[in-house]
Formats: sequence, C-alpha cells, structure tokens
Amino acid sequence: MRYRDLGNTGLKVSEIGLGCEGFSEDSYRGAKDLLDAAEKHGVNYFDLYTPNPKVRSSVGKALAGRRDKFILQSHICSVWKNGQYMRTRKMEEVKKSMEDMLTQLKTDYIDVGMIHYVDSLKDWEQVAHGPVLKYAQQLKEERIIGHIGLSSHNPQVALEAVKSGVVKVLMFSVNPCYDLQPASEDVEALWDEKNYQNHLVNMDSQRQELYETCQRLGVGITVMKAFGGGDLLDASLSPAGKALTVHQCIHYALSRPGVATVLAGSHSVEQLTACTAYENASEEEKDYAPALATFPNISWKGHCMYCSHCAPCPVAIDVASVTKFLNLAKAQGQIPETVRDHYNLLAHHAGECTSCGACETRCPFGVSIMKNMEQAADLFGK
Repeated sequence: MRYRDLGNTGLKVSEIGLGCEGFSEDSYRGAKDLLDAAEKHGVNYFDLYTPNPKVRSSVGKALAGRRDKFILQSHICSVWKNGQYMRTRKMEEVKKSMEDMLTQLKTDYIDVGMIHYVDSLKDWEQVAHGPVLKYAQQLKEERIIGHIGLSSHNPQVALEAVKSGVVKVLMFSVNPCYDLQPASEDVEALWDEKNYQNHLVNMDSQRQELYETCQRLGVGITVMKAFGGGDLLDASLSPAGKALTVHQCIHYALSRPGVATVLAGSHSVEQLTACTAYENASEEEKDYAPALATFPNISWKGHCMYCSHCAPCPVAIDVASVTKFLNLAKAQGQIPETVRDHYNLLAHHAGECTSCGACETRCPFGVSIMKNMEQAADLFGK
C-alpha cells in the first residue's frame, strides 16, 4: 500500500481508503470483516458517515485493541432519528449524536471530524457563522477531534469552505463524469441522465479550481463516489455511455490535485480486495485516458488530464507534473512558495524542452504541450 499526506494535517493515509457502506452487511458482521481486510491490505483510513447505532457499535467492537491502526473520519451533524439517518443543524441533536458516537465506538477521539453534507451556500454560511463550526472548534480544542473537515458535492460551496482556512480535510465526490457538471445545490443533478445528453466539453472550471486550491492550501481531499455509486462500472448505467474499470476510476481520482485517498464503498471483502489490487495493477490497467478520449458526447480536448501519455520525454521532463504546477500557479495568479518548491525539486524542468513534439503526438486530448512548457519556463524561470 502506498501512503499520501492528508494535506497539511500531518497524517499519512493509505491512498485506498474504506467507505462504510458494507459495515451493515451480514447482520452487521461486515464491519469486522471489512476492517480485518483493510488491516491486512494496509488500508489505514476509513469514513463513518452513518449514525446507525448498530453500525457504530459493530465498528466499536471491530476496533477493539487496534484503534491506533486506523485513522477515522467520522461525521458531525449526522443523526439517527425514527430508525433512519438524517442530517441536522440542531445543536442538541448534534451534541447527542457526537456523544453517542464516542460511546459506541469506544474511543475518546476522532481523527477527522467531518461537518456533514454542506451543499448550499446558505447552509455553509449558517454553519460557518453559527454554533456548528464553534462546536467543531471546541471539539478540536478539547482534542476530541484532531482536524475539522467538511463533506460536500458542490464545488462552489467546497471552495468557500476551503478558502475559509478552518477546513483542513474535504470529502468530495470525484469522478470523470461528475467533474463535467457545474455547481448545483441539488446533488441528484450529478446523476440525472438529462444533464449528460448534450455535448459536454472539459472539466467544470470550479471543480478544477477546487482541486488546485486544495493542493495549494494544503487541504487534503478524501474522495467519495469515485465509481458514481457503481454506475460508472456499468455501460448501461454510466452517464458517459461507456464503462470504466475500478482501477481506472481510482487512478483518475488519485490523479487530481489535492487528493489523498479514495474511499472505496465496498459491500464485501471481495470488493475491497478488488480495490486494493489497484496498488499492484499495471500502468495499462490503470490507464483511463483511452476510455475518456472515446466517451460519446463528451470531450476533454485541449485539457490536460495528468494521464502521462505524453511520456517518455527524450530529456526526461515529467510533463504531467510540470503542467500540474503550471495550472496551480495560473489558478492563483502568482507562484505560491510551495508550488515553486515542488517544481524546483523536479529532476528536469520546462526550460529543458527541445520542442521535439513527440509528447503531443501521444496526447489523447490534443493538449498544446510545447506551449505549456514555454509558459512554465517563462513563469518558473529557465
């Protein structure tokens, strides 16, 4: 298993994480089975959004004696009422659910306290300037949570939250179909078929800005819905009209700036094992570029997808990384110190480009790579 920095939190997380969808399987024995498999495969990060008391208690039992082996991301404002999961901003309910969580999990701390499901600007304003954020900050001061996070499907909201400086971890829906869709307060728009019927071109600019801003500010992204709830794995259900593989979906998400881990929503040990097999998959198996380049009604023409099809460069420039740092600097309108430092650490730089054009002949998306190298050389210095 490979591990990544979770932004600037100081936490090292497995790039394959675990969602909690399967914890209720097999009469709630799924929690132990999946956490056993996670430990076996080196998965050290998992999400627990559900407030279901039976799930929480089963996870608590499964964590007994090995709490320190896992980094737990659990949710504030997710409550259990009338036998079902609900989101709330009522502080009495929020606090009661948090206390129940700690009791059921048999732990005195949560590594990442995720403010749950903020998909509208109005809701974010109420969270940010109301008692919810104050409560999260109090929990952090008391070391009950290590870091404040936020979950969202809306890039406009997520950007505001990330730029606020209080959110250190963002749980966000990332996949090549959702990345085409503009910001919306209606999460169902992401999988509404009619929104994919017209010719779609390139990633939504706010989503691109979000990923780049997270990278620049050191906010770690934990990915949900990498498989679109499974739809992207089935050609008959995929909004793109073509299926992707598990490895292609994971690789796409992990290639976005700022992403630290993909939370695999596994319903069984077999599904989790298939996701962790990504770690040993060949470059051909992970390669999403040919599939994206042939999606019907969707075009990424001229947009770098960081797929590295441009390699190998005759002078060994890491073209994808140079382009990523160039885009990060462009998005900021200046060169952040961290971006410059990472660029300078590259073994070879854009100024070494000989303009041979070999990279452009291999790019599936028709990116003007030589022009990008010229811009990067001018920006970062030759």
